[in-house]
Amino acid sequence: MSARILIVDDLAPNIHLLEVKLQAEYYDVVTARSGEEALEIAGKEKLDLILMDAMMPGMNGFEACEKLKQNPDTWHIPVIMVTALEETKDRIAGLEAGADDFITKPIDDFNLMARVRSLLRLKMVTDQLLSHTGHTSENSRPLLEKISQRAGKILLIEDQDLRADKISKPLSKTHKVIVEGEPVKGLKMAASGVDLIIVSLVSQSFDGLRVCASIRFNESTRDIPILIVADPEDDARLVRAYDIGINDSLMRPIEKQEMHARVNTLLRRKFYADSLRENFNENLEMVVSDPLTGLGNRRYFERSIKPFFSDLEDNDLPFSIMVFDIDHFKRVNDILGHDMGDQILKEIAARLATNMRAVDVVSRYGGEEFMIAMPKTNEADALMAADRVRSLIAGTPVFVDGQALRITTSAGVAQVQKGEQLRDVFKRADDALYKAKHGGRNQVVPASYKEAA
Repeated sequence: MSARILIVDDLAPNIHLLEVKLQAEYYDVVTARSGEEALEIAGKEKLDLILMDAMMPGMNGFEACEKLKQNPDTWHIPVIMVTALEETKDRIAGLEAGADDFITKPIDDFNLMARVRSLLRLKMVTDQLLSHTGHTSENSRPLLEKISQRAGKILLIEDQDLRADKISKPLSKTHKVIVEGEPVKGLKMAASGVDLIIVSLVSQSFDGLRVCASIRFNESTRDIPILIVADPEDDARLVRAYDIGINDSLMRPIEKQEMHARVNTLLRRKFYADSLRENFNENLEMVVSDPLTGLGNRRYFERSIKPFFSDLEDNDLPFSIMVFDIDHFKRVNDILGHDMGDQILKEIAARLATNMRAVDVVSRYGGEEFMIAMPKTNEADALMAADRVRSLIAGTPVFVDGQALRITTSAGVAQVQKGEQLRDVFKRADDALYKAKHGGRNQVVPASYKEAA
């Protein structure tokens, strides 16, 4: 599905002009003739971007934008303000109302599309993060408001001291600003961790576009927002900068209020994305890993072995599963305590993980039970591997709080057969484990698979 863009203007010719331009780029376009109608549409339909005319009768674009940004269901939709005159006060009013960017009439096609693509990329990333973390636009709002007061670490790449001072001194009142005149050193600083990079496109000693490209295509810096400083008449380089992937631009002569507004908007977006990403990584870690041992958990195991089933069905590549269980673990917990039991679990987990192949999938399946999947391995070879690991565990004491404990394990091994699902092969391996337990423990038993009559 194409990105859905709302055009808001009280004049039909203006709407038609923008509609033609955007549809030519295969965007899905919705239109509104007033601020009130825009709010109604935004509340009902899924939008990816809004182009808002600033001056309209009734509710003007600034008022409509402010209401959109106050609504928990629409605040995250990027807004580009369209103004008739390129006046600083209009730009500041739009940014203070919450607009993410602005363009002036008459509208330049390349400039328009560059800004549209830039904001749509950001919207797409935010949507992906929201979907991964389970956040909604509404319950994410308090998070954004909390982090909006954070100070940012800003890197300014500018080789002329006077120009650098005009940017760094006002921003230094609320943020930490590092000025670097040499791009190579600047790129190294950026890789060490900054929240925003401001790059001069008017420098005589280096090519600002090349610096932006290096930032954007370096893995360690590609997610850092870039704000460029340029001359308003340098349209070609400005459009090229947006194609490279910069996030925003500041035209000379620089107006302090506008600079603060643009910097703060970019920093808020960066902090918000970072918080969502951290939340996503934490949730992912909780979903697929066992917090005690660091191994994958049951969900991780089941997800990881799906390709093995496909290889078995499609390419006749065998794989086997083994179920390990710590012998007399309940007695260990009862006598030595659960803290000691946890230490034993972590030590056994480490031994299992370090003594299997890199391609094997090792997980804690629950309690004192561990599951291991061995791709491209038949039952006989898996049985040998399991017995080798069992012997290593039994032959080396586990040291816990200065005590040397002899811990043994039992295991059941089963080769997966075509047509089986995980629950089927798990039952056979678990039945084999039961036989190992009742046969004296500290041993490995293979599962017996009977052909269907």
